Formats: sequence, structure tokens, C-alpha cells
Amino acid sequence: MAEGLMGRKRGMTQIFSEKGQVIPVTVLEVGPCYVTQIHTEERSGYSAVQLGFEEVRKLNKPERGHLKNLPSLKHLREVRTTQLDKYKLGQKLTADIFSVGEKVDVVGTSKGKGTAGPVKKYHFHGGPKTHGQSDRLRRPGSSSATTTPGRVLKGTRRAGQMGNVRVTISNLDVVQVDPERNLVTVRGAVPGSKNGLIFVQKARKQPKGKK
Repeated sequence: MAEGLMGRKRGMTQIFSEKGQVIPVTVLEVGPCYVTQIHTEERSGYSAVQLGFEEVRKLNKPERGHLKNLPSLKHLREVRTTQLDKYKLGQKLTADIFSVGEKVDVVGTSKGKGTAGPVKKYHFHGGPKTHGQSDRLRRPGSSSATTTPGRVLKGTRRAGQMGNVRVTISNLDVVQVDPERNLVTVRGAVPGSKNGLIFVQKARKQPKGKK
């Protein structure tokens, strides 16, 4: 069915396997999502469905017109697909599209850390602690040559904004699925803060050595 669903990260916990092993997991609340628009090759030049997630009380008039005869949905996202025949406008998609044991990719926005130096942001080694360098410990050091090209090249790792970017974690194992409560539990950590918006999709790349 659907390649993915939007949802919220509800937090981390741990469960025990049948052998008594501790498994760190993240609980995700995915869906319900509604099909709010269908794009075809003839009409839009590509095949995709637009999904809506999270009902709200009020929308403005353009949003309300776009979601005519549908719930008032806060978040919209397009998902590319070649199986448009499986979707219809207004269709409701829930967590039951996922199953225990399969692998998924989770897309989220990482936690914002504000402005950070290169030692924190890129794990630079820093300057020496001896020979009188009292203020060089967390400095980046030289960034370019004095001759050609005689400037700092674009893309050089320097101090700046850290975090608050789109991050994808691939091939997480689905440990539990609760369709009644729209909960999917995956093994490991997921990007973003608690209650952050995430997108869970079928794994696009198989782990190395597996087909």
C-alpha cells in the first residue's frame, strides 16, 4: 500500500526479547493519514499522492477549500508512487500498513543546538594545551593556504548553526505494531525531539549483503 505515513515521535523506552535481552526502542505514533490529492502523469507530469496528517480545529479559506469534504488537516506531504490504482481521494491510511520484522526509514528534523564551534560540531581536535596556547584549545586552526587559491574554499567546515536539519535513519527494524492506537515501535533511536513530526516509510535500501 502506502510507501509511508506521517506521525509523531512519542519517546524512547526499552522492551525485553524472549531471550531476556534488552532492546532500546522508539515509539512512533503514525497516522491516521488521509489521501488529500492524487497527481497523475497526465495532469501533473509525475505520479504521487498527497497525504494529510493531524486534525486541527480551524483552517484558513484556501486550506479549507483544498481539503473540501475532508477533515481539517494540519500537515500535508507528497509521496511518490507508481501504484496510483491503490489509492482514492479521502482514503484513510493507518499503522496497519507496517508489519513486525520489516525494515523502515524514519525521516525527522534533528534537535537544534544553536551556533556551535568546530570542536563540538565536527569533532575537531583543537590546538595544543601547552606552549602558552591558553586560548587556542577549541579553535579550528588554519583554514586555507596563503598562496593559491588564497581564500577559504566553499564548504569548509567552520563554526555555525548545528542541528535543526532533515535527517533520515535507514533500515530500522519494526519491533511492535499496534494498529488500534496507531503505534509503531522501532529498534534504536529516531531523529528529533519528543513529539516531533516524523515520516516513516518502507526501507528504500536493503542492508549490505541482503537482497
